[in-house]
Amino acid sequence: MPKLVDHEERRAHIIDALLRSAANSGLHSVTMRSVAIEAGVSVRLVQYYFDTKEQLLLAAMTRLTARMGERVQRRVRASGATDPRGIIEAVLLEAVPTDEESRAFHLIHTEYAVLSVTDPALGGPRFLAAPNEMEAFLTAQLTAAQQTGTADPQLDPRQEAVVVLAVSAGLGLSVLLGQRTAEAATTVLRYHLGRLFPG
Repeated sequence: MPKLVDHEERRAHIIDALLRSAANSGLHSVTMRSVAIEAGVSVRLVQYYFDTKEQLLLAAMTRLTARMGERVQRRVRASGATDPRGIIEAVLLEAVPTDEESRAFHLIHTEYAVLSVTDPALGGPRFLAAPNEMEAFLTAQLTAAQQTGTADPQLDPRQEAVVVLAVSAGLGLSVLLGQRTAEAATTVLRYHLGRLFPG
């Protein structure tokens, strides 16, 4: 009796091969052939699951974003934080590349963002969904902190959510570039949070 093929598992295997390849040599150098070689399968099989490179890239970003969400949730749980400041700090610290997985996430995500600027097939609402959700989440946390008196009541929660996300993304990039260490980036993030939560 022939072995049944788990199509979702095979798709995931191909996507993971793309992510490994992109983490090692950059997203710009990824081709259907390089993904096939990394996955140990034929180009035809990659094309069976993904008609175009764009489809493969979109699937990879969806998987990468889901993994990042899982890492954020694990960090929040591990921190034991139940207050808005602790939760926000745990979320933002995940934006600092501190290991191979988080480094790969930031590298690939940054490259993808740049590619999506010039390739409409890669951009649009799908790419912005996760950042918009995170912005809304941080806005809600800052609003809750104001209601409990732990955050500056004069702040505009929505604007501050935009600022902290921009700060964390910029710090993550500076770590990737070697401009500063992960420890230095963490210090900057905590310094900024101290201004939002003066108590």
